[in-house]
Amino acid sequence: MRPALLLFFFAAACAAPAPTQPSDAVSARVRALHAELPVIDGHNDLPGAMRERTRTGFESCDLSQPRPEFHTDIPRLFAGGVGAQFWSVFVSASTEASGDALERTLEQVDLVHRMVQRWPEHFELASTAADIERIRSSGKLACMLGIEGGYSIESSLAALRMFHRLGVRYMTLTHSLSTAWADSSTDAPRHGGLAPFGEDVVREMNRIGMLVDISHVSDDCVRDVLALSKAPVIASHSSARALADHPRNLSDELLRAIAARDGVVMVNFGSSFIHPDTAAKTQDNLKVQRELAAKFPDKADYDKAWADYRASRSLERGTVEQVADHIEHIARIAGVEHIGIGSDFDGVSLLPERLDSVDDYPNLTQVLVDRNWSDADLRKLLGENLLRVLRAAERVAAAN
Repeated sequence: MRPALLLFFFAAACAAPAPTQPSDAVSARVRALHAELPVIDGHNDLPGAMRERTRTGFESCDLSQPRPEFHTDIPRLFAGGVGAQFWSVFVSASTEASGDALERTLEQVDLVHRMVQRWPEHFELASTAADIERIRSSGKLACMLGIEGGYSIESSLAALRMFHRLGVRYMTLTHSLSTAWADSSTDAPRHGGLAPFGEDVVREMNRIGMLVDISHVSDDCVRDVLALSKAPVIASHSSARALADHPRNLSDELLRAIAARDGVVMVNFGSSFIHPDTAAKTQDNLKVQRELAAKFPDKADYDKAWADYRASRSLERGTVEQVADHIEHIARIAGVEHIGIGSDFDGVSLLPERLDSVDDYPNLTQVLVDRNWSDADLRKLLGENLLRVLRAAERVAAAN
């Protein structure tokens, strides 16, 4: 844990986060830190965002130029000091019923591979923790993939193995709805945690060296995974429920349990998971979305009704200081060895002030520096913790 002085800051952040003076400028120290310690971000949804907006790919969407329609482009990635990125390949929960989850996921995996091939001077695929370190040291951005939602494998362990061969190094077991084998945090439980096939999935992920991601899963499912997994787990993009009471966030009990198994919780920047009032309203929104979907089977009618409802609701963005509060709370409860960054850029519609896109990571680091974080602890947050867990998963796989 941190020195006694910082324990005071953690306790204050947990009980009632004290207001801090915003840092209008990023210091030379923070710029130097980001040059030395490139960020490893556990979750960026650019592939899905691109797939939704353009099916023609990079011919009509040149990421080497500013892309204001996204949170992410190549200039801003390097301006933000990103050294490694898990690109999320996401398909909606509805694909379990429509039967096209595998196809849609493969399209996004292909998009990431083509992105790396198109800009080899900037990107390189990584398969191991050692690859990440080598690629970062060369000045390039190391790319791994993470499946968001177990629907993608269509209940096939063979599909899981093939995704691993294509560079997928974690899978989030569920998303907004429970899968046929794992319960979601935002759906009625179907299995009381993991179903027997879900247990097979976790064992196979351990065997091949794929991290089990417990973001989005129910509390009981987290407990089942922790009891079963031989390798540490990650929450690729989850924040602290004690500060924003949303079922997607993790309770203090679960934070301690993840830490006890040497896992890492990677903090989500989305306003819905950071700001307490926005978290409460977002839960109401999810209920209304499902009611409207049942009422308006035609997509155009649903889209209009949902847009009208959203226009009537105002949501608070929150601040970069509140993101730092979540980081400090998790560090106080779980230990600074068990925190990371999982921004959810291009996967959320509302972000805190001064965390608008991938060039803004230094703003968060500045807040933590202003709160007396040491360089050693910033190293852990910005990537060392994730690398440790990835190496542990590799060791478990090698022993099988």
